[in-house]
Amino acid sequence: MSEPAVPAARAAVAGALAAVSSLAAAELLAGLFASVPSLVTAVGSLVIDLAPAPVKEFAIAVFGTADKPALIAGIVVVASLIGAVVGRAGSRRPALPPVVFSAFALLGVIAGLRDPQAEAAPTAVAAVVAAAVGLAVLSTLLRTALAVGRAVPTGGPDDPARRRFLLASGAMLALAALAAVGGRRLLQRTRTLAARRSDVVLPAAVDRVTPPPPGASLEVPGVSPLLVPNDRFYRIDTALSVPRVDVAAWSLDISGLVDRPYQLTYADLLDLPMIERYVTLSCVSNEVGGDLVGNAKWQGVPLPALLERAGLRPEATQIVGRAVDGFTVGFPTEVALDGRVAMVAVAMNDEPLPLAHGFPARLVVAGLYGYVSATKWLAAIELTTWEAFDAYWVPRGWAKEAPIKTQSRIDVPRSGQRLQAGPTRIGGVAWAPNRGISRVEVRIDDGNWFDATLADELAADSWRLWVAEWEATTGNHLIRVRATDGAGETQTADVAPPRPDGATGYHTIGIQVI
Repeated sequence: MSEPAVPAARAAVAGALAAVSSLAAAELLAGLFASVPSLVTAVGSLVIDLAPAPVKEFAIAVFGTADKPALIAGIVVVASLIGAVVGRAGSRRPALPPVVFSAFALLGVIAGLRDPQAEAAPTAVAAVVAAAVGLAVLSTLLRTALAVGRAVPTGGPDDPARRRFLLASGAMLALAALAAVGGRRLLQRTRTLAARRSDVVLPAAVDRVTPPPPGASLEVPGVSPLLVPNDRFYRIDTALSVPRVDVAAWSLDISGLVDRPYQLTYADLLDLPMIERYVTLSCVSNEVGGDLVGNAKWQGVPLPALLERAGLRPEATQIVGRAVDGFTVGFPTEVALDGRVAMVAVAMNDEPLPLAHGFPARLVVAGLYGYVSATKWLAAIELTTWEAFDAYWVPRGWAKEAPIKTQSRIDVPRSGQRLQAGPTRIGGVAWAPNRGISRVEVRIDDGNWFDATLADELAADSWRLWVAEWEATTGNHLIRVRATDGAGETQTADVAPPRPDGATGYHTIGIQVI
């Protein structure tokens, strides 16, 4: 009598659960051991690096600041689907699952060792253990289905094989969920303890800004705040998980084309004279009218002072910022020396940098998109020539020079909103860091442009709030906005996508007035 085969559906479920269990085991090991990176996150980072630029642009456009959780969820889903296929095929070809899970382990090792903080041996062991867990779960579930299937091969609604298999599958899923959640929480706790951010006492800046004047804000519901709270500030970067930086071991290296290379500990950095400045940062991926922009108060050490101490050589025409996770930016040296705000920041809105925004230190350079200047989790500043190095995003199709374009955005009313006829307030923000905003104009349908009222300027590097009064009439309407910077240049109407050096065009919304 021939052996009964495991039903295809149960084999597929077994394979999917085996893949999920393997990922969960990897997360638990990363949480338990500081030298082991999250292999799920590491594979996600590898996907980000290998993905074509249009794919990354699509992900940011569709998911916004949720692009990283979406990628992690996608990795779990894809792994589950592959596991399902392997489970079905493996029930007939037992030699296949070990090969596939070994390949998964190898991919995990390759991806994990790209993390500068990972150690080779623990990372390899974690990958092997995770693969072994996956194989053990698959084998257990297949044996469960097959063993009971031999005894009662009915397949009906009361099939005890089905009930026993479902119980075993449910138990495996519960264990995987506990391992994944527990590992992630342990990992987050490890990062927080390693960072020691809560122990930081910020020194007083020697050059402080005055508090924002009342006239710099607007009492218009729905308009962005003058200073964006840290927990609402946008985050776009290539790090799927926040790097674990122990300030006790952290240092900032300044080297390259300098006469006196040197190194600063975190304590050394905090001992240097600091400044405070209001600066608006923007992501080059921000669509016209998008929310990948924010304004904050930053505190840090002026970059020119650090470069002067190192002794710049005449041929040092590019500043390269290197993060602890290997990410790089690059911008012209002259930009840091032309009088604009350029600092190694240690604080954001009067508190130490949040972990997600670069703790313990990051670069802030007014007037440049973040991908060429705003290195978070800063580890090194290297002076080189303009021709000698292309930073992370340049080979991927983005411009090497990237000044922030003059932009304006309508915050209220919202696109698609239905309004009552009568007096209506249109409001939003406009920004042109390093130039300031001198004028904002609004246009209703094909009518004439008319001036909005500007809030008081906080700083030339800060965005400026605006509001316009309109007597809304019934019907469907288009509202447009444009801004003019402090140099008298009005933003262009030409529509262009973010790539390669920032989106252009007028933010336009449609509303209905009843």
